[in-house]
Amino acid sequence: MAALDTNVLVRFLVQDDPLQLAIVRRLFERSAQAQEALFVPVTVALELEWVLRSNFKRPKDEVIDVLSRLLAVTELSFESEFAIEVALDAYHGSSADFSDCLHVQLARLAGHAPLWTLDAKASKVAGAAQLTAATVAD
Repeated sequence: MAALDTNVLVRFLVQDDPLQLAIVRRLFERSAQAQEALFVPVTVALELEWVLRSNFKRPKDEVIDVLSRLLAVTELSFESEFAIEVALDAYHGSSADFSDCLHVQLARLAGHAPLWTLDAKASKVAGAAQLTAATVAD
């Protein structure tokens, strides 16, 4: 199974470069014809959210919708798909960043909770806890 970099998914979603878009579409077609899914590393999903929100100024709700729809594409196989799904749900109702939501879910799935953080917003995500002087006092 081949894997995808963030820029491949960005070109497919944003469609800002016709030549690269045609190349990406052909790759997807070949993959579908061969009935081979394309692997999306969890780091690519994380970067994709950041690029869409930061570089392309897409609103949070739109980014969540796009990522949710990508998770449903059978030709794509996401690493840690369940963690991404749960993180998207947490991100939707949170002031925390998507990356923080995903860090928490990955830690929880690995059996390592809480995720200690100094970030007050991130500490509000279920499975995270704010690290303060009081939490480490003797």
